[in-house]
Amino acid sequence: MRNLLQSSCASIDAQLDDQGHPMSTSALRAFYLRYLHELNAHRFHRMDGFIADRTTLNGEPATRDDLLAVQRADVDAVPDLHWDLQELLSDGDRLAARLVNTGTPVKEWLGVAPTGASFKIVEYAIYQVRNGRFVHMTALHDAGELRRQLTDRKGHS
Repeated sequence: MRNLLQSSCASIDAQLDDQGHPMSTSALRAFYLRYLHELNAHRFHRMDGFIADRTTLNGEPATRDDLLAVQRADVDAVPDLHWDLQELLSDGDRLAARLVNTGTPVKEWLGVAPTGASFKIVEYAIYQVRNGRFVHMTALHDAGELRRQLTDRKGHS
């Protein structure tokens, strides 16, 4: 799949910015990097510039407010939550990202009480951009590995 996405990177014409103009590959990349910068700064009040009012999250209909409630709850439990971009590929109006997520929960999170253990996991995310905003967002990570790291009293950093 990686080769398919990489070979398609040159065929970007379908995505549009918020003015209805086609976004180039570099504009789409810059859009994602701005989003990630705001996400890592936990500036959720700026997400209306990146996420459509109505979207899907992991295939389920959602509003931007629904999605932001999830992100705020995650950051409330993991104040140092950070997404580090490793790879970003594009195909038409879609983006695929491989990220490394890190953090140390200070509150119960995902059903696990805080132990002082940190985590470092890989996330794969797929997005669709329309009119300069995400309209579909899907994220996948190894929940079993995340739980293992969170319950490991030695911690990971």
